[in-house]
Amino acid sequence: MDINEFLASPTEASRRTGPHDRIVLSSRVRLARNLKGLAFPGWAKKPERVRSLETLRPAVESLRQLAGAFSESMDNLTALDKQILVERHLISREHAAKNAGSGLVFNKEESLCVMINEEDHLRMQSLRPGLQIKEAWQVIDQVDSTLEKKVEYAFSPALGYLTACPTNLGTGIRVSAMLHLPALVISEQINQIIQAVNKLGLAVRGLYGEGTEALGNVFQVSNQMTLGEAETEIVERLNKVLAQLIEHEENARAMLLESKPKVIFNQIGRAYGILANAHSISSKETMNLLSLLRLGVDIGLFPGTERALVDELFLITQPAHLQKRYSEKLSAEERDLLRADMLRERLRHVSRPHPTPSSGGSKLDKGSDS
Repeated sequence: MDINEFLASPTEASRRTGPHDRIVLSSRVRLARNLKGLAFPGWAKKPERVRSLETLRPAVESLRQLAGAFSESMDNLTALDKQILVERHLISREHAAKNAGSGLVFNKEESLCVMINEEDHLRMQSLRPGLQIKEAWQVIDQVDSTLEKKVEYAFSPALGYLTACPTNLGTGIRVSAMLHLPALVISEQINQIIQAVNKLGLAVRGLYGEGTEALGNVFQVSNQMTLGEAETEIVERLNKVLAQLIEHEENARAMLLESKPKVIFNQIGRAYGILANAHSISSKETMNLLSLLRLGVDIGLFPGTERALVDELFLITQPAHLQKRYSEKLSAEERDLLRADMLRERLRHVSRPHPTPSSGGSKLDKGSDS
């Protein structure tokens, strides 16, 4: 099965909607599980990894929720295919580095994905657009319960589910959401917010998880500890924190429009100007400027332009998606040129930002020119 025929088109993927998706791009609940009596993937020799893959892959494929799913061994995927899956947030960067003895199963909707022999024998994740952590938890909980009847998990009455990393011991659950927080960054409140979230026992990471930067003003917020707290409590606690973060970002947007409209219009206008006119542009600069364009759409500066267009550009301008689009091996310089060509073409029909009374335009004269 060709993975590129199975994956939704970038246009289709960008049109998925959910609650509060102005700010919450996606919700994810991931469970880590291991098989009893087998070495964890990091310690296992290749024959052991192959054996656990041969045990787990058919068990996962037989799940009702994964009927008709894409299923493949990682050694049968190209490096480009793996990177596309990373850019879609379907697999981790660590799993993209795996080959023989590791596998992947995910459904057509890209809402359920199982990595086999990543850091643990099983990394099962449920993904939803917008703020839908509770819904994502309900789905993955059902998958986990069904799978537990088919295979025997490594479990300790004292420690719970046994995992490769001690921070995942117990429930093995990682609940996270990706948030677009440009106003908190522009108003220089983001560091204060991150510190407050960290004090609540939650982690804040970049676009691709641990060790990555917050490209495009996108931040991942997740629980850190999995031992000593029930799954439902973790889900509920994170849900409450996310609701507060949404409120903080909305308030920051309103405050900027009220007190510094020219500052925000200037940043969005400059972003539009570069994106719509550049002839060479890097992936990093593109994502940071598209973040401002997305904010402009959200506050009404681009009447008639849908947020889905910006979300699609977020995806198709990333290196692997760009490379796939042109079906040839490209250097970084060639990608920068083609990315700029694509942006100019796609933004050709988007008029320059136009402040309206509803977006704070009536307060222009009160803004700062600094």
